[in-house]
Amino acid sequence: MPGTPEYAEPIEPIEPTPAVAAANRRAAEAATAADEKDGRDFADASRFLIAPPDVPVIVSRKDREKVVWDFTAYEFLDPDSRSGFPTVNGSLHRQGELTAIAGLFQVTSCREYRIYQVRGYDLSNMTIVESDAGLIVIDPLACYETAQAALQLFRDKTELSKEQRPVKGIVYTHCHVDHFGGSRGLFHELGDPLEPGVPVVAPEGFLEHAVSENIYAGPAMARRAQYMYAAQLDKGPTGQVGSGLGLTISTGEVTLVPPTEYIGGPAHPAVPEQSWRDSYVIPWRPGLYEFALAGVQMLFQLTPGTEAPAEMNIYFPDARTLCIAENATHTMHNILSLRGAQVRDAHAWSKYLTESIQTFGKETDVLFASHHWPVWRDQESEGSNARILEFLNKQRDMYGYLNDQTLRLINAGQTGTEIAEELKTLPPGLDDHWYNRGYYGSVSHNLKAVYQRYMGWYDANPAHLWTLPPVQAGANYVQAMGGAEAVVTQARQAYGTDTPDGFRWAAELLNHVVFGAAATTGTTGTAGTPVPADVLQQAKELQAKVFTQLGYGAENGTWRNAYLTGAQEVVHGPQPLITSQSSADLIRSTTLDQFFSALARSVDGPTAAEQHRVPIALNWEFTDTGDRCTTTLRNGVLVFVPGGDRFVEVPDATITLTRRTLDDIAETPGFQRNFDRAVQDGRITLAGTYAQQAADSVFGTLTLPDPKFPIVTP
Repeated sequence: MPGTPEYAEPIEPIEPTPAVAAANRRAAEAATAADEKDGRDFADASRFLIAPPDVPVIVSRKDREKVVWDFTAYEFLDPDSRSGFPTVNGSLHRQGELTAIAGLFQVTSCREYRIYQVRGYDLSNMTIVESDAGLIVIDPLACYETAQAALQLFRDKTELSKEQRPVKGIVYTHCHVDHFGGSRGLFHELGDPLEPGVPVVAPEGFLEHAVSENIYAGPAMARRAQYMYAAQLDKGPTGQVGSGLGLTISTGEVTLVPPTEYIGGPAHPAVPEQSWRDSYVIPWRPGLYEFALAGVQMLFQLTPGTEAPAEMNIYFPDARTLCIAENATHTMHNILSLRGAQVRDAHAWSKYLTESIQTFGKETDVLFASHHWPVWRDQESEGSNARILEFLNKQRDMYGYLNDQTLRLINAGQTGTEIAEELKTLPPGLDDHWYNRGYYGSVSHNLKAVYQRYMGWYDANPAHLWTLPPVQAGANYVQAMGGAEAVVTQARQAYGTDTPDGFRWAAELLNHVVFGAAATTGTTGTAGTPVPADVLQQAKELQAKVFTQLGYGAENGTWRNAYLTGAQEVVHGPQPLITSQSSADLIRSTTLDQFFSALARSVDGPTAAEQHRVPIALNWEFTDTGDRCTTTLRNGVLVFVPGGDRFVEVPDATITLTRRTLDDIAETPGFQRNFDRAVQDGRITLAGTYAQQAADSVFGTLTLPDPKFPIVTP
């Protein structure tokens, strides 16, 4: 079947324990009762629907057998089935129902233009602003194929052809891949070449952060994203039911059309007070930016360091509409993403939302974001926008609470883990709103993230300053507790308590057995008590059950995904990687500094330092751009100097090529092999007596990342 994960063999569904099933039913009943009392979320998520998806799946443009997005996979997410699935937390099921409402929607309109969204075609939303001059596309999804399909849905249902409404501009609200990865798919209808002169607008710093996040640690993030989004898991009540922020991430081709206009950059400074216009609707304040596309006036508020390091909100004065980017959504967001990222600043997040409320709050009739559904002015309350203000205020208060209370308890001497155990939930004024529930971020891991931001990994207890690695620690724990069989027995007893704490303790015990077993297999050289193969298998199978119960009971979509993916992998091993954020566009968008910084991160430092005691200097000359630089391998580090190193009088090799050639050899694995081929076919020339030997020595130290490294096993 197209798109089916390549598991060795499927695990038989594991039944929920009685306590897990009962808790999930209670959550479903509570959610249903709440919706019967106030059904505005479902009304808003379906409001102004023009057309649902008109295809069952979206397939890869390069492999028509590969499904990159499946609309039919989530048909089980129906309100009538909510209480019938004891394997799904009822609150998470409700969130999945809402995010599964897909299609083309009109958000609002004014005399000058109309605003639409395509929702449910990817993890994120694609917003289309249509004026008589053409289209502005905001955040074109995560991959080429879904963006292409979303635009086609718009054209088919509005009957506005590319000749009538060409794409006149792209706006990226921030630098995460699900908001730019489909950008080239917008031009599929033109045969892929970009339309000349199409402005691409982004916040200052966008490209730097987009490249650094997706290239520097991209392989590890992509692997961890398998756990966070669980794109490989079967969709269903015993598998993936969404990720809280959306359903999952698409698995198509990631592209990037680089920005041409940077809001906040030298060409687009903030609007001074004397240049402010009445047509902007809102009062002037420092730090607001203006830009017009296709006859559409837009105002921008930069919000760096919030949900992304480069992010901006957009206000449409003619429509009295605010795009809040990803700074306020119908879920608690992540202070630290489970896939890995730099820790976000919850204080800055709260501060910028305060700024948004004060700047746009009184003049906003419609609020929409890059995920989920909009919030409108309440027509039943004399046109009050109290719902919009309450939503923004409660989201602001939530991030402020997470930040401030973590700091309060840090200063009382508590660690991140202790803080997360003390503050298990938000206070009632925040927790009783669906949009503050932890479907994507969680109170637990967000509190730990705030601790990490301010205090780092070390909790000041010297016992934790130099801990043993998991394999060695596991072997020692197993030996100290009387052997693997005794540990598995204790884990089985903990599992039998049918409580969350019992499952947590069982998971910790079994983790020591699984990792400690490697100490006796010769892979680490660590001595330990041998773990019989049958006992190890029992430990893995029990761990799969433990992870499954923790996943079934989770209200948080990404926690559920992580636990259920771990349950698969602890038995069958790592899954094949079907999602990738590597992209030729991303590579071509790097500066030379970024390119060689990424290359430096693949150097096997210990081996390079041992084998090459004398520095090896390579001069690079790019004939198409005129750029020059020097890279020197010394002490296991590849040092980059733009313009050439003044202290290198005679380089070991001078490499002459074009920047396109450099990008080409980096697009497929095997930099040294690709480099040598480019030398052989004349695209690269080398100068220097031992130039080839010098290049081979440097590139021979480069390593390839492991796209399927183990996580729940050693």
